[in-house]
Amino acid sequence: MYDVSELKKGLKIEIDGDPCIITDFQFSKPGKGQAIYRCKIKNLSTGTSFDRSYRSGDKVDKAQLESRTFTFSYESGDDFVFSDNETYEEVHLKAEQLGRNRYFIIEDMQVDILFHNGKPLDITLPNFVEKTITETEPGARGNTATNVMKPAKIDNGYEFNVPLFINVGDAIRIDTRTGEYYDRVSKG
Repeated sequence: MYDVSELKKGLKIEIDGDPCIITDFQFSKPGKGQAIYRCKIKNLSTGTSFDRSYRSGDKVDKAQLESRTFTFSYESGDDFVFSDNETYEEVHLKAEQLGRNRYFIIEDMQVDILFHNGKPLDITLPNFVEKTITETEPGARGNTATNVMKPAKIDNGYEFNVPLFINVGDAIRIDTRTGEYYDRVSKG
């Protein structure tokens, strides 16, 4: 159990048997009385967010979470299949469960999957992934002083903005945490 004084942003806790993560945290100490800890909390199972306040001295349960490393094996319809690196056990995750992360998964990619009571909850990808641009407007010369962006697509249909100098066929690096263009991969 955690004492509420140990609460902080990013901490994973358990509320009513559901794993949750603290997304925002505020501490206030009124002139008289106990300190108040206000938390914005996201339920990791359902994705819903809610507010909860605690007083000093309250206790909060630790989430019984386990993280294991898996390798992406293949995609079967709406299912993404991952294989445990030690036991070769397969885990199937639906596209909606992965959210935007499904666009950044590449063959044989190593990922960490977070489990709560044997049920997969969340996936953590490497911070950057390299993809090739399959569709964008032709690049324009000059105009490098400003941060002008244009729409582009990668092979799986994910659309995002890239700088004007990026062309079809260019290899780029995408930040999987934000889903945005990071830099161009040199051809050397």
